[in-house]
Amino acid sequence: MTTHTPFDNAMQQLSTAASLMQLDMNIHRILQAPDRVVEVSIPVRMDSGDVRVFTGYRSQYNNALGVYKGGIRYHPDVTIDEVKALSFWMAIKCATVNIPLGGAKGGVIVNPKELSTGELERLSRGYMQKMWPVLGSDKDVPAPDVYTTPEIMNWMREEYESIVGHADPGVITGKPVEQGGSEGRSYATAQGGYYCVRELSTKMNWTPSETTIAIQGFGNAGAHMAEILSRDGYRVVALSDSQGGIYDETGIDIVAAQQVKQAEGLARYIVDHPSAHIITNEALLQLPVHILVPAALENVITEVNADSVQAQAIVELANGPTTPEADIVLRSRGITVIPDVLANAGGVTVSYFEWDQNVKGEHWLEAEVLSKLETIMVAAFHDVWNTADRYSVDLRTAAFVGAIERIAKKMNQQ
Repeated sequence: MTTHTPFDNAMQQLSTAASLMQLDMNIHRILQAPDRVVEVSIPVRMDSGDVRVFTGYRSQYNNALGVYKGGIRYHPDVTIDEVKALSFWMAIKCATVNIPLGGAKGGVIVNPKELSTGELERLSRGYMQKMWPVLGSDKDVPAPDVYTTPEIMNWMREEYESIVGHADPGVITGKPVEQGGSEGRSYATAQGGYYCVRELSTKMNWTPSETTIAIQGFGNAGAHMAEILSRDGYRVVALSDSQGGIYDETGIDIVAAQQVKQAEGLARYIVDHPSAHIITNEALLQLPVHILVPAALENVITEVNADSVQAQAIVELANGPTTPEADIVLRSRGITVIPDVLANAGGVTVSYFEWDQNVKGEHWLEAEVLSKLETIMVAAFHDVWNTADRYSVDLRTAAFVGAIERIAKKMNQQ
């Protein structure tokens, strides 16, 4: 099986789009590296009294369209290569949905589950003490990511404001609503994905009640997605989490599934629902459904299992669930893939709304947030669809072409 680093994959996607659109070679060269990567050492006094030194990163890829934007992840496997790739994809994602933000990403090499609350707070404030010169609502705006929470973001914001000596709520997004966060942020990724499912169904002439959907990943994004789709009449027939999943071709009761997952685990669902049965995560990917929604991990659809996928379409709610090799197989089999840079961009779009509200000193009601999100996501879906038609390419390549066109145009103007 071919193995590439995440940044290799990102650059392969850039090259594919660049050759297709005959991108100016100079712009292509500039886009092959981030504007800046900052690496810092963060000494933290542990509860034992000993000092441990953690490594932190911030990659600022491109800010042609607006201030840098992207999450900070705490994970033992964080690498500089991964952070660079993620910052490139953030730039593409923001440009795909045409919001005025650039792309960045941050990370700390740490297993946060091994730290006490006090140690976690000292680490988070320590990251900001080292990174603050390159951050700010007018420069680079971080957000939560893997294993970082609104609480962690708030520690960072407090630390930043105490260093610069003034309030700057827009320096961080993903904050609790009462501390300047946006209404609707908690389920924005799923809501944006739902708009993509709805528009795709219209293109395919599928009615919701007859459209079967399998969702791999019943965490925050996947659970919200299941709830929203089910409420709108779609038939969610399979769900899974890291322990495995359930399948019921007549449709799953999402409320009941959420209740048993919290109490005893998803498998308990089949006790009260005799038409349902247990299914593995691997088998879920191979169900004969209209739409498969990978909503958990990256690289779950690979060249090894892409031939077994029986869904007619894939809507990528997770980041990077399909490898480049799998993409080729899926395309040859006529399976439509709504790529992550479009399908899960609802999250960053509402993060943009949060930043916009903070900078302007406003607070929008949930209905206004959803209305603005729908307008942006629907326009982006049709932009990408039309670009795919224009170049006779798959939707992922089309999204990259459209995004790079926007970034290149701005870079040329500057």
